[in-house]
Amino acid sequence: MFVTALLAPLIALGVVPTALLGAAGASPWAVFGGWLLLCGLLVTIDVMTAASPRSLIVTRSIPARARLGEPVQTTVAVQNIGSRALRGQLRDAWQPTAGAPEERAQLSIPAGERRRVEVPLLPRRRGELTAEFVMVRSRGPLGLAGRQARHDVRGALRVLPAFSSRKHLPSRLARLRELDGNTSIQVRGQGTEFDSLREYVRGDDIRSIDWRATARAGTTMLRTWRPERDRQVVILIDTGRTAAARVGDSTRLDASLEAALLLSALAARAGDHINLLMYDRVARARVSGVEGAALLPALTDAMAPVHARLVDTDWAGAFAEIRTLTTRPSLIVVLTAQDAAETARGFLGAFPIASRATTVLVGSVTDDAIGELARRRESRADVYLAAAAEQTMADAQVVADAIRRAGGEAIAADPEQLPPRIADRYLELKAAGRL
Repeated sequence: MFVTALLAPLIALGVVPTALLGAAGASPWAVFGGWLLLCGLLVTIDVMTAASPRSLIVTRSIPARARLGEPVQTTVAVQNIGSRALRGQLRDAWQPTAGAPEERAQLSIPAGERRRVEVPLLPRRRGELTAEFVMVRSRGPLGLAGRQARHDVRGALRVLPAFSSRKHLPSRLARLRELDGNTSIQVRGQGTEFDSLREYVRGDDIRSIDWRATARAGTTMLRTWRPERDRQVVILIDTGRTAAARVGDSTRLDASLEAALLLSALAARAGDHINLLMYDRVARARVSGVEGAALLPALTDAMAPVHARLVDTDWAGAFAEIRTLTTRPSLIVVLTAQDAAETARGFLGAFPIASRATTVLVGSVTDDAIGELARRRESRADVYLAAAAEQTMADAQVVADAIRRAGGEAIAADPEQLPPRIADRYLELKAAGRL
């Protein structure tokens, strides 16, 4: 059972008869005790006359998936199979990060009827969000007390990454169309494949003339080329302890997911094959062999339940896993946080294994707050903080230089700029015929 907020004023109201009868010579304690017994009797009557909350059938309707930060509607259906009308409240027990409303929904269900309760959610955390039960309270006719029951009806919602970097996709696709379709190139080179034949015009490179096609057509025909398709792109996301650091309102891992999704969407439209690996000590997620419209759903579904682990990443094992995904020359994009030489030794030691591929990009998320600290000189404390910030940036530059010497490319940017910068570098490699 439960009691409502009306019981306290009712008990306090007993002061009035206690004072009046006490002035008439009655014992105040006896009067107030009698008032408490009356209140208890009213509570008992209210509980006994309340409809049983166990005579309900509770079911859920929940979408299978939703994006982080986007509102989603869930429904709880309640059917009253009892003989009394039920008036009360319903609480859907979602975990706090699901963003369920704090206020309880009001219920009024006549006997034998069914009602639906809308429960809007606003997820604030990636992964699997659950609600283990639904709590229903049935008030008595006096509104002083009632009965409550728990209905174990489990609900689950998989919250996918927000993919806020998709706003950069249209402009990158326009540049890709310029490279791939609208503007074919005339000179054959590494990373290009035959596109089509067209008539020769003054100023074209005569080395691209196709003499056999010219003999058949009776006019001079020219070969054109386009960036090669069907290339392998492997995205390795570090899920070790460095990925758990917060940068702004999210973690480094969340920024890495945004960069991976934008690059995957772009590379898929370019006709390349995408392979994803999320790794620390073991593989946490793997996507390979998925093409076309099914790629992004498969990537987001695999990324959703993965969170950073407080362990050091086994980079030798990570690069060994990459070799199981593809043996062809590939573009390998490693999304990690290598900003200190002491912690980057394992990464740099295993890096030459990966640098045998066509190109290796290492994307790191930086914190703008460090740059701001390095520029402040207002007090003695600011000077010390600026010195520490300068040392941090110098250590990150040492690691970036080591990556370049090992044959890779280092790209460091804040969470907002890292996804488009990696996408731009991918387009540059396409344009240069290196991919």
